[in-house]
Amino acid sequence: MGVESTPAPSTGPKPSRAGRNLPAAVGVGVGLGALIIGSLYWQKVLFTFLVLAAVLLAVDEMIKALRTGGAVIPRVPLFVGTTAMLLAAYFGGPMALLVALAVTVLGTIFWRMPGGSVGFVRDVTAGVFLIGYVPLLAGFAILLVQPDGDGPGRVLTFFLVVVASDVGGYAAGVLFGKHPMAPTISPKKSWEGFAGSTLACIGAGIASVVFLLDGNWWVGAIVGAVAVVTATVGDLGESMIKRDLGIKDMSNLLPGHGGVMDRLDSLLATAPAMWLLLHLLVKG
Repeated sequence: MGVESTPAPSTGPKPSRAGRNLPAAVGVGVGLGALIIGSLYWQKVLFTFLVLAAVLLAVDEMIKALRTGGAVIPRVPLFVGTTAMLLAAYFGGPMALLVALAVTVLGTIFWRMPGGSVGFVRDVTAGVFLIGYVPLLAGFAILLVQPDGDGPGRVLTFFLVVVASDVGGYAAGVLFGKHPMAPTISPKKSWEGFAGSTLACIGAGIASVVFLLDGNWWVGAIVGAVAVVTATVGDLGESMIKRDLGIKDMSNLLPGHGGVMDRLDSLLATAPAMWLLLHLLVKG
């Protein structure tokens, strides 16, 4: 039996009370925000390729994560299908996205067939889940940028309400959080944090719709109220996946944030709702 030694104190940056390296998280967030805004207002197609790069990284993270649970998902059909789906959304709209989705699902099934019947249902099910969870939902973010006049404003509205939900929840949770919201899924989430997310999200929704899209304030309030629910569900859903697979973060690619999927979780869940609400309630 050896003698247990006392670990040396860490000299690196300490995480905040909510578990983040806050300076690194803010720096990465500001940098990503600048890239998004620059691409939107310079050439919209650049935004599509920026999203595509992020989504391909997220798909790769998910493939690796699901392999820890035993599912073997081939990269080739997923990467090709993801590219096809996002480009189809930008150049062809919702129907093209749907067709590309169907082809990607079929391609994933056919690609797996030579591997034999053992684990076939498990692998294909995981692959189809991944297709629906990441590239399909991301396709709605691409659909937001499509309108010629206010496409960039729609995308910024989408990003701002999700960021407001995250920042408002973080601040309120750190300052006032006492009552856990989902202790078995995400112990640091609190009802006080959710209240902060709600106030920030509705405020960001009203400001964004009024000033970026020349819409009615009540539309912004609806957008914010829906976004706080979808963003929270997206965050909790990804936390559930990680708990099931026994991992803390999808990767450590983004300092202070974890993996790409750890940043996209709320955005992916919110994109379809934002596209639908803005499509129905805001005149282009």
